Amino acid sequence: MMKRPETLLVMGCDTMRSQFGASELARLRTVAAVGEPLVTDELGSRAARARLAEVEVLITSWGCPPLDEDVLNAAPRLRAVLHAAGSVRGHVGEAVFDRGIVVTTAAGVNAEPVARYTVAAVLWAFKKVPFLAQDARRFRDDWAYRDRRGELSGRDRTVVIVGFSRVGRRVVTLLRALHDGPILVVDPFAEPAEVIAAGAEPAGLAAALPRADVLSLHAPALPETRRLIGDAALAALRPGATLINTARGPLVDTAALERACVSGRIDAILDVTDPEPLPRSSPLYDLPNVVLTPHVAGSMGAETRSMADAALTELERYAAGLPPLSPITLQSLAIQA
Repeated sequence: MMKRPETLLVMGCDTMRSQFGASELARLRTVAAVGEPLVTDELGSRAARARLAEVEVLITSWGCPPLDEDVLNAAPRLRAVLHAAGSVRGHVGEAVFDRGIVVTTAAGVNAEPVARYTVAAVLWAFKKVPFLAQDARRFRDDWAYRDRRGELSGRDRTVVIVGFSRVGRRVVTLLRALHDGPILVVDPFAEPAEVIAAGAEPAGLAAALPRADVLSLHAPALPETRRLIGDAALAALRPGATLINTARGPLVDTAALERACVSGRIDAILDVTDPEPLPRSSPLYDLPNVVLTPHVAGSMGAETRSMADAALTELERYAAGLPPLSPITLQSLAIQA
């Protein structure tokens, strides 16, 4: 018989309203026991501690505070943390795993909109569409600006994917169906056979950069990847190459990118930056060869309901005694976003 674990939502109130509508809440109440408060964005008050003393499952999302030793000591019955968003790095640490608590993520669901944004950016970068659109505002009916961008065909262009992550894998799959040219994957942790099976070519970063017409970043933000793309990497790119970053801002040395883009040598499509947002003084805002979007590639608004559904599926499996679909371990957390 399926048990109904005592469950608490831990996330910002605005996040809860976006992710959990009537149908999601009905599904939650069918599989779990819930009390008051149903949702909290803090875990220190008397009311929150009273709930923590009873809960077996936390469904977390954006706005969840860290699950530190103090919180865990107040939750002696806690057995699972099911994250209805992407990275758990901000609230789950070693202490959670030390207690044998199951941790899952909905990052796989969030990978889909990020991958679609990325593929659209790659295809537009082949023809320099975002930058030609900015040129059109400046030059208007003087169509000579079209020739200033050089060759506009995407045929045989080389795409370099840094990070064979959930998003990176999905980008390769989607792009392979639309692009006949080479796709290189740079990831020291990826199995070469898996990269080849996906339709791409394993490569080292140093060898891949000079071949890149488009460089798309999908690696996690780790000490080892901080400013992975700096002056040397940008200088190694072909003139006219496009850098796309939908992963994490700190992967790129912002000052180095500013210099490279100001020179006009490369183009950039940036959904994430370091810092985020950029200061008003950043030259990247005004350059015709740079497109900035305000961290919109991932799930937003109604799209986030899919991640709530993923967390509820994990809850149903937990209640039924089934293994999780998207578990996180301490080992996997070390190389994930």
